[in-house]
Order: sequence, then C-alpha cells, then structure tokens
Amino acid sequence: MKISNRVAVLLLILLVSCKSSNAEAPKTAPAKPSKLEPLERVRVLHDAGSGPVGDSKFEIAPFEARGPAMPEEVVDVFLSGESAKTKAGPLDVVSLAGRRVLLHADAETYLAQILPLLVALDDGHSIVFLTDADAKFAFALTLRDEAAFQVWIDEATPGKLRIIQRADGFELQTNMGKLPGADPNGPSVPNRGGLDLPTLQKGLLQIKGRFLAAPDVCWVPTFGTYVNDVFRSMQANYVTPEKYVFENLCLVYPRPAAQAVDAGR
Repeated sequence: MKISNRVAVLLLILLVSCKSSNAEAPKTAPAKPSKLEPLERVRVLHDAGSGPVGDSKFEIAPFEARGPAMPEEVVDVFLSGESAKTKAGPLDVVSLAGRRVLLHADAETYLAQILPLLVALDDGHSIVFLTDADAKFAFALTLRDEAAFQVWIDEATPGKLRIIQRADGFELQTNMGKLPGADPNGPSVPNRGGLDLPTLQKGLLQIKGRFLAAPDVCWVPTFGTYVNDVFRSMQANYVTPEKYVFENLCLVYPRPAAQAVDAGR
C-alpha cells in the first residue's frame, strides 16, 4: 500500500525530531573573568592660574595619616635596628608568647632586622600590633611566613590580594591577575616622589569593589623595606579611622630555613 506524500512528510519530521532530542546540547566554554582595569594615578589638583608646580609626574597627592585606635593592655616593644626593648628594659622574647604585643619601630629599622622577633611572635601565637614612634594608632596583624602565605593564596576565595612592597613601588597581585598601572610592565603604584598612598588606596578600593567577598589583604615587603614604610603604607587600607577597605591585614615575612616549620602548625 502506498503512503501518501503528507504521511511521508510527517514521518520524516518525527524522525528528525527524535534525533534532535537525543543529541547532546552543545557545550559552551566557561566564561573567563574580565581583566582588571588599569589603575590611574591620583593627580594633584592646582588652582587655576597658579601655574605649573614642578613635574606633575612626581607629585604625590596629600594623604592624611589614619588608622584604628591604639590597643589596650599590650606589651610595648621598641625596635631600633636589630635591638628591641620594653619599657622595663631588655626584651625577653619568651615572655611574649600568647601576649598582646605592640611593636614601635623607629625610622631606621628594616624588616630584615626584626625577622627573628617575628618568628618568635608567630611561633608563640602572640597577638601583634604595629605602630610607629608617634604612636597615634596601630594595625592588628596576622603574621604569615612563606609556607603559611602559600596556604592562604591557595584558598578558594576570589580576589586574594597581596601587596608586594618594593623600592620601586607597590605591585597589587590577586589570584585573578595583577592590577596594572600606567606602565603594564612596572609596579601597579610606582614610587615617584615618595610613597603614593592616595593611589594605593584607590587600587585597594578598586579591587575590593570587584571582589566584595575578599576579607583580607597581605603585605609582602622586601628585606630592605623600612618597617615604618610598611606601617605607613597600611594606612591606605583606612578611608577613615573607623572605616577600612579590607577587614584583616596580614604581614608576610621570610622565615630562615633553619626555623622553617610545617605551615599547618
């Protein structure tokens, strides 16, 4: 018996529909996160008609020193080069274990000179704060050696930010890439004329606006960084004494190989 043309067309449509329904849906590649927008430097504004003032490339915009209030019930430790002392006299680092410790650094103390103290404070589970000789405010710090820092980086939180502080400026690195500056091959915030804290703060706000869930930021200064410069740069994390950009601050330090321990301690 012959099948009519209408029936044949209907059967063909049904056959094609069955094959289409059994076919797998095309797979789409996961969306890649967009790149971080370049960070533009905060420029100094001059009154109209005042004329040029120096080279604008090297002018740093004003920045008001700010931070949280000084902590109470602490052991004050005064740092001067490789020496450290308390109000009572010479420092006994063993006595600092588990204590609240406020570090006061003078203007000539390098990070490399206080590494043994940082190791002792870290291993002794001390609660550490950092200030300067003026002692107007202080920052609570989480200490991380390089092994603990790597564990922190590997945590699955978008926007893990570390600020690599070098002589030529600040490099802002996240687990989603580097925050580029005017020169994509240079630091995010170049040191031209001094520590550019207004631009550094702008970078912190830019990254926090992109990664709202990121709770902390780690400072990674080089050996030859003044401790006071670390303290000063951390001021960029505070918009006001009460309002911060990132809730927690971390200081990364290199532990001597002989004192290295398991990061999971």
